[in-house]
Amino acid sequence: PFFEEKSGRRNFVGVATGMAWTPVGGTILFIEASRSPGNRGLLLTGQLGDVMRESGLAALSYLRAHARDFGISDEEFSKYDIHVHVPAGGMPKDGPSAGIALFTALASLFTGRPVRRDTSMTGELTLRGQVLPIGGLKQKVLGAHRAGIKIVYMPERNRKDALDVPPEVTKDLEIRYMTKVDDVLDIVLGPAPERPAAPTPAMPPPAAGGGRVPAESLPS
Repeated sequence: PFFEEKSGRRNFVGVATGMAWTPVGGTILFIEASRSPGNRGLLLTGQLGDVMRESGLAALSYLRAHARDFGISDEEFSKYDIHVHVPAGGMPKDGPSAGIALFTALASLFTGRPVRRDTSMTGELTLRGQVLPIGGLKQKVLGAHRAGIKIVYMPERNRKDALDVPPEVTKDLEIRYMTKVDDVLDIVLGPAPERPAAPTPAMPPPAAGGGRVPAESLPS
């Protein structure tokens, strides 16, 4: 597998790990995306506030606008209903910092490429694919570390804020910085699962007489 922890957790298609700030400290969020036949658009659930819903819409808009760059046909979006869910008990969730994680979950869903489960990310996403800085970085990184995350992606413009994270935490983490979507996707998404080769069609049995045409039937 692309990544599998000792605990047995595996990578999944359509599931990305975000980072959130709460009044009691930072935490991680699992963002789940699924699709089913239909054409009703995007449904977001999980006690999400207006800002986070807008981030989900922006993430889907960018993916649709650049679908061919990711090997996705334009028709894919008109064939499915898309459901994005952020489970976290009864905790309300809002803010733009989940934009990059929302986009990663959607890109994974439509490309069939699983997301690394040892990786979390935070950053606001624009319609041009730029990743903007966020707040509460120290608490978010501490929460990711407690959860066993190994790689953390954060906006380049938050680099100075990473200096506030205690050294005993950063020594256990690989911190990577991003300015745009391309900085994260090729590394966070694993290879697409291999499809089984199509069976070779069986050759028809040879005709009687080795398949030769009798000489008397040939034109003179």
